[in-house]
Amino acid sequence: MQFRLFSALIIFLGSYLPLALILAVQDIPISWWSQPFCNPSDVNECLFNPFKNPILSGAFLLITFFAVLGSNLALHKVEYPFTAKVAKSKSIPNDIINYVFPYVVSFMGISYSEPEKLIGFAVFLLWMFAITYKSGQIIMNPLLLMFGWKLHEASIEIDGHKREVRVLTKGNLQPGTYSVQKIQDFYVARSRDDN
Repeated sequence: MQFRLFSALIIFLGSYLPLALILAVQDIPISWWSQPFCNPSDVNECLFNPFKNPILSGAFLLITFFAVLGSNLALHKVEYPFTAKVAKSKSIPNDIINYVFPYVVSFMGISYSEPEKLIGFAVFLLWMFAITYKSGQIIMNPLLLMFGWKLHEASIEIDGHKREVRVLTKGNLQPGTYSVQKIQDFYVARSRDDN
């Protein structure tokens, strides 16, 4: 099974919520932090919008936040047509190298105030998406850890065929029988008790 392009894009964008937060904080001028707290008796003097570029900051934050929620929802909607016996497994760290570069870039002068750098960064993210989608690595989203998903290397048996595979599952993958679905180069597993 291959993720549909839209679902893959949602999962990819969801992994960049921390970057959206970093860029949003960098978009708040230092003078805003020294403002006094809002006095409820004089609401007209309160500054509710701290951003220099509120549309871009807010849009990227909202898009990535809802993409994180959509990623979790997409994984819950996966159908599990196969049965696999897990003989052994070990947890492996989520490969975050694909997501390190954009975070480093955010500290190297990219800001919402420089549209030409933002366009270049958007092109960079599109290339990253294309590469991760075509290589079958789209599901390696570090933020899935927030929802309890873990990546494992496992020895499994499906229809009498033994395989060494990578398995994404909610929680730990213990030896036993699971319902599974192959998505790109990964198996997504669910305990038979959850069916």
